[in-house]
Amino acid sequence: MAKLRATRAELAVLNPVFFSVTYGAGGSTRERTLAAVKDIAATGSDAAPHLSCIGSTRTGIREILATYAAQGVRRIVALRGDLPSGMADAGEFRYASDLVEFIRAETGDQFRLEVAAYPEWHPQARSPREDLLNFKRKVDAGADSAITQYFYNADAYEHFIAETTALGITIPIVPGIMPIAGFSKLARFSDACGAEIPRWMRRKFESLGDDAASIRAFGLDVVTELCQRLLAQGAPGLHFYSMNQSGLTLEICKRLGLMPNQQVSGDAQV
Repeated sequence: MAKLRATRAELAVLNPVFFSVTYGAGGSTRERTLAAVKDIAATGSDAAPHLSCIGSTRTGIREILATYAAQGVRRIVALRGDLPSGMADAGEFRYASDLVEFIRAETGDQFRLEVAAYPEWHPQARSPREDLLNFKRKVDAGADSAITQYFYNADAYEHFIAETTALGITIPIVPGIMPIAGFSKLARFSDACGAEIPRWMRRKFESLGDDAASIRAFGLDVVTELCQRLLAQGAPGLHFYSMNQSGLTLEICKRLGLMPNQQVSGDAQV
């Protein structure tokens, strides 16, 4: 929590729209998420807790919504989430669209609802078309805007926006940005979640071996260029997956000219 407070203070210079706070599988970090949200809110910044529904009941979600409303939370990142290892009961919700629909039915427009989007398709989707229609269901259920899974191929985002526009989807879809601190961990995580690391990037990182300084420098160049291209394409903002670190995000934003008078959103990890 001390590191989280320090990171939030360092990132606050960017005047982010909000800090999002993650939520463990099946709500396993519920209390820590609430504690982090309270801590961020006490500084005057807006906090957006993640809320996953898999393994949850309507009564449980209703209680969480009441708690957040009492704390003055006005934005929620609504997700399906993953079942914790060993848990067999998926609960009363199957999809994020069910959660969005439930929140709207229970609370009306009290919360601004962010949902997830996958420019390179969700790894569990049976087809790109199915994934697009799943996203549309979340929008139709009442999502206000979306944050994408991170990616390193700007063409994927551009194509995704074209596809969603063709379906009549008009909500803001903010690209998720993952700064690169090291390659080995990023490669493992990307392989697991379906985020593609373009071959030219992978080969370059592999050629740098254990040279941490060169990996950091190359990663900063790649991600900064990606952000520049996304903003030039008309992306409505940037959402940084900061992983409770401030250095890389601050450096990228400095290179982009996104300093105090311009706005981004950030992701606080607990």
